[in-house]
Amino acid sequence: MFEIFKFGIPAVEILILWAFFYRILVFFEGTRALQVLKGFSYLLIIFFLSKYLAFNTLNWLLTKFFGISIIALVIIFQQELRQGLARLGQGHLFSLALEESQLVAIIEELTSAAFKLSNERVGCLIAIERETKLKTYIDSGVGIDAKISAELIKSIFMPNAPLHDGGLITRKDRIVATSCLFPLSDNPNFSKIIGTRHRAALGLTEQTDAIVIVVSEETGEISVASNGRFIPIVNRERLVNILKSLLMVETKKEK
Repeated sequence: MFEIFKFGIPAVEILILWAFFYRILVFFEGTRALQVLKGFSYLLIIFFLSKYLAFNTLNWLLTKFFGISIIALVIIFQQELRQGLARLGQGHLFSLALEESQLVAIIEELTSAAFKLSNERVGCLIAIERETKLKTYIDSGVGIDAKISAELIKSIFMPNAPLHDGGLITRKDRIVATSCLFPLSDNPNFSKIIGTRHRAALGLTEQTDAIVIVVSEETGEISVASNGRFIPIVNRERLVNILKSLLMVETKKEK
């Protein structure tokens, strides 16, 4: 019996390592860090080949390189590590405080606001707080404590309104701040082809798990930013479904 248990230990270890590396790849998917990980894996393959083929000089150089690579990885992945650590210990925001019917009502208000602004070619930036608290960005703006309303959001973002610049942040069923400053993404795949509003939406979702609704002032197009990516919105039903899929899954899992 003990021999069978010993034989199964390597299999368990392999399974644990597989799950660990799989979660790392999922976490870094779509980011520049994934490309760095790919390059690092190629060097690892070369390292093992050099050892097998007795390329001593190459093997020695790679050994020294891997010795200092931990510090290099911390520097390269500092944004991703900060994002991951910020999510630790956070509770499920919507599942703890809101019923499903309340969340549906909030989604309807946000959707109505986005399409009203889109029809009038008025730009907007609406961040929905999830697990990661957005206190730093809330403090950068003007505090508000008001129930989420399509008409209120529309009035905030009208061009001559005093608080229309910057982003608006919602928490649960409340608007908590507006005129907030979001971090700009430096992703080279997007920064040269999108405007400041979209780069801010992308930047916030790269550093937190927030969802950001963006309306382009130039085209009126609506998009949703999540996890450092943009999801194009073609109609009202699409936006409702996207928000439900991103917000209501957490509620169902918790229940």
